[in-house]
Amino acid sequence: MSGLILIIIILGIFSFWLEISHRLNPFSPLKLKGYDWKFSNTNFGLEVTGWIEINNPHPRMEVMVPEFDIKPKVLGKEGVKTLKIKTFIATAHPDEESRKDGYWTAYIVKSKKKTNVHVTIKLENNDSVQARAVVENILADIYWVNYGPFGRINRRQGIVFPIKYPIPLSSEKAYFKQYKDCQLLPIKTHLLGPLDNILNVVNNYAANIVNPGDILTIGETPMAVIQGRYHHPSEVKPKLLSRILCRAFHPTSSLATACGLQTLIDIVGPSRVFVSLLLGFTGKLVGIKGVFYRVAGEQARLIDDITGTTPPYDQMIVLGPKSPQEICEKVSSQIGIEVAIVDVNDLGRVKILAASKNCNKRFLRKALFTNPAGNANEQTPLVLVRPYIK
Repeated sequence: MSGLILIIIILGIFSFWLEISHRLNPFSPLKLKGYDWKFSNTNFGLEVTGWIEINNPHPRMEVMVPEFDIKPKVLGKEGVKTLKIKTFIATAHPDEESRKDGYWTAYIVKSKKKTNVHVTIKLENNDSVQARAVVENILADIYWVNYGPFGRINRRQGIVFPIKYPIPLSSEKAYFKQYKDCQLLPIKTHLLGPLDNILNVVNNYAANIVNPGDILTIGETPMAVIQGRYHHPSEVKPKLLSRILCRAFHPTSSLATACGLQTLIDIVGPSRVFVSLLLGFTGKLVGIKGVFYRVAGEQARLIDDITGTTPPYDQMIVLGPKSPQEICEKVSSQIGIEVAIVDVNDLGRVKILAASKNCNKRFLRKALFTNPAGNANEQTPLVLVRPYIK
């Protein structure tokens, strides 16, 4: 008995040390987001303009931004090598004038304050029609430095701006896949990102083709991307614990890399992950599976490591969506049918994260078994499920 108590005390001390060391990690409170982005055709190609907001929600800390740069990447399957890319940034600080030469002057974002940056990206080609034809999306890769009590942190964040939008389906051109108990319609959209709103997306691509009794499903990863719940692996600083414990997972798991597991640790804390692994290992010894994921929490199952989704998000670590139940109820109320947020793969695993209150989950799991949205680059984050009326 005394030996067991000693083990519990040692584990308690170790967990306390893990939490303290984790909380002392360098951390910047600054948040970055894009808004009001739009594109226009020019005589020489395309021009994209938009705003970046830098917000400091911390009640006391002041953080400096000594460097800020944007490196756009043009995405197009037909090839974009002939395009010339020019980028211009203009600060819109509330207490400083903008420089006309585009030089970024080191700036202090004070506590509970924010600042803005105006961005212009010009894509030029001798053939303006060709330029507009080959460009599908633009990834604005933002490289910026945060400097403060935590030290100096290099940060990277990407914002996708879609150029090409598919034509929304009409009821006459909506060709459903036929199955025994239902019909399935994967709905193609533009490349979704944090500049989108899920209500607008659903209204644009699905609202005009739904029938009473249909169920609309939204992929959990696209939903998380819309919420901006993704980050580049360079933003993650894996510690010794994540480097060691990640080896305990199956090689195909998103937690089998140091950055993937560190992402979970940053969300739920190191001691919870450590205890979850101990309990998971113990559970396997007695024939109980899935203990780790039940103890570690929902995000342990939902984190997608790199290569897990559509480019350019295949280079990002994507978390699970936030407030999925609330989203389902809002979308359901807007379009008048049941809505669910789902995680489906090619192995037949169907997980319903959330669903509006009258959704038939048992039927939905059976209907989605074939993974109609696909796991490649189909770009069909919405699937309409239509039951056969008997």
